[in-house]
Amino acid sequence: METFSNGIVIMLVGMGGTLVSLLGLTFLIDLLKRLLPYREETGKKGKEVA
Repeated sequence: METFSNGIVIMLVGMGGTLVSLLGLTFLIDLLKRLLPYREETGKKGKEVA
C-alpha cells in the first residue's frame, strides 16, 4: 500500500503543478496583452510584396 500511496501523491502533485503553471502562464499572457495592446496598421510602409 505504501507504493500505491506514493504513486497517488506524486500523480496529484504533478497534476497540480501543471495546472498552477498553466494558470501562471495565463496571467502572464493577460498582463502582457494589457501592457502591449495590439494595434492594427493604419498605413502601409515600405515595399509591397506581391
